[in-house]
Amino acid sequence: MLNRVAVLSDIHGVLPALEAVLAEPDVGTADHIVLTGDITAGPQPAQVLDLLTSLGDRVIWISGNADRELLEYRRGQRETIPDPIAPWAAEQLREDHLDLLSSLPRSLSLSVNGLGKVLFCHATPRDDEEVVLVDSRLDRWEEVFNGLDADIRTVVCGHTHMPFVRLAHGRLVINPGSIGMPYGRTGAHWALLGPGVELRATHFDLQAAATQLNQDSSYPDINEWADYFLHARATDADALTAFAPRDGRDHSP
Repeated sequence: MLNRVAVLSDIHGVLPALEAVLAEPDVGTADHIVLTGDITAGPQPAQVLDLLTSLGDRVIWISGNADRELLEYRRGQRETIPDPIAPWAAEQLREDHLDLLSSLPRSLSLSVNGLGKVLFCHATPRDDEEVVLVDSRLDRWEEVFNGLDADIRTVVCGHTHMPFVRLAHGRLVINPGSIGMPYGRTGAHWALLGPGVELRATHFDLQAAATQLNQDSSYPDINEWADYFLHARATDADALTAFAPRDGRDHSP
């Protein structure tokens, strides 16, 4: 039974945001750091992976759809990736990075004090790019929870880059938000579990971070990328509008 777990999701290859969160005292003293996917697809993919691997067994890794897509692209299993920065990011990874990504599970469970058996995944327990939102209808949650063991009472997911906590069919659902590509408000968003749930936001110098990205990343459109994502130009309303049709609500009776 773990006492405290820090959950970091959707880092998307943004090193200064990750460094700011890792400097948080509660992250430093947590029993484990769980990464719920989309670790690498961004402007500093190799640097982010190297930093995380240097932390050793404290880090528990889960693959996200973007990590899978980078791996598939490099392995010749796909020719394109929808995210414009992703093909460039894929080419920055070394073979040891690709081997790491290929070894990552899609989900795993841990027992956390106060929360019981917690399932960690990227998007939903059954799919790494399925969409569920804070306002998804209850029958949608029932659908994505189908087949889960009855003793899993808490589900932690990422993917949509917006933090929330809600109850759905007796299960607590937690989305920590995004470290590197936040929607709605600036900062690196993460969660601290045990014995309760705390949604956290770590604020850092955005101008200094943009300068670092511009200096360290060879991505051709890095200036525009850094301005848009570090400053959370996409609002939560924008993101919900874009994601909402993908949670199946348009097909509900």
